[in-house]
Amino acid sequence: MTGFSFVCAVLLCATVVQAKPTLRKERVRHEPELSRQAHEDNKSFQYDHEAFLGKEEAKTFDQLTPEESKDRLSKIVDRIDTNADGYISTDELKAWIKRAQKRYVYENVAKVWTDYDLNKDNKISWDEYKQATYGYYLANPEEFEDATDQFSFKKMLPRDERRFKTADMNGDHTADREEFTAFLHPEEFEHMRDIVILETLEDIDKNSDGHVDEDEYIADMFAHEDGGPEPDWVKTEREQFSDFRDLNKDGKMDQDEIRHWIMPQDYDHAQAEARHLLYESDQDKDQMLTKEEILENWNMFVGSQATNYGEDLTKNHDEL
Repeated sequence: MTGFSFVCAVLLCATVVQAKPTLRKERVRHEPELSRQAHEDNKSFQYDHEAFLGKEEAKTFDQLTPEESKDRLSKIVDRIDTNADGYISTDELKAWIKRAQKRYVYENVAKVWTDYDLNKDNKISWDEYKQATYGYYLANPEEFEDATDQFSFKKMLPRDERRFKTADMNGDHTADREEFTAFLHPEEFEHMRDIVILETLEDIDKNSDGHVDEDEYIADMFAHEDGGPEPDWVKTEREQFSDFRDLNKDGKMDQDEIRHWIMPQDYDHAQAEARHLLYESDQDKDQMLTKEEILENWNMFVGSQATNYGEDLTKNHDEL
């Protein structure tokens, strides 16, 4: 792979540059269901297993004895208890469930980590990322004479730097695994959502007036190339823009309206499941769970299934 091809491939992967207008459904971010199973109080606990462990990790059943399941669950509880106070709160359970549901994101970061951690200190600085992604372009600008290529790199470099600084929660100019995960997958993190909104605006706002008008909204999902009549679905989208996107009826969307569009306020499945698990296991009704209470109700959390989480606890995986 040539240097140009490599840097373009990395750029496309890391910053999700889109070569063609995206469909509306790809813009909108809905909270996913935690499980394919119905949430029924029938003591099968399949929904709870998939919610607590993640869908993929909950596929393999009956490979562990109850004793092995409890032992691995005990180790998981220690990791859920992030403040190490000996109690599991609803918020800690919710955070764990959300992490389990986006495990694929952490696996993706693990695959590319060594490509960016150039000095092998288990952190990625902005300079390391810039060198790995844009180094060839910065060292050989004469090879990027095409105006489109120049524009893409000049646009994406400061945009990546802005996103990196937002992900860098402690402001030390480096990213640990959690921060780098937020950088590569900002749509999955609450504190990165303003960046997702801003980048969406910048992608669609072709006249750079800080808003998205109806024509820009349509152009993001439909390329009117042949000059013929618009399909019926486009007409429907124009009505959607007028009725549901442009909330203040000024003919355009601002950042708050874009947020309402692409990140609608859905039912919080993780919060509901965390409350359910706590309610069912909280024997003394103090609104907190001890390890003993969780292990007493171990079948609801993990049953006798083998999970990748259990296997991972025996390994040294910082990304999990």
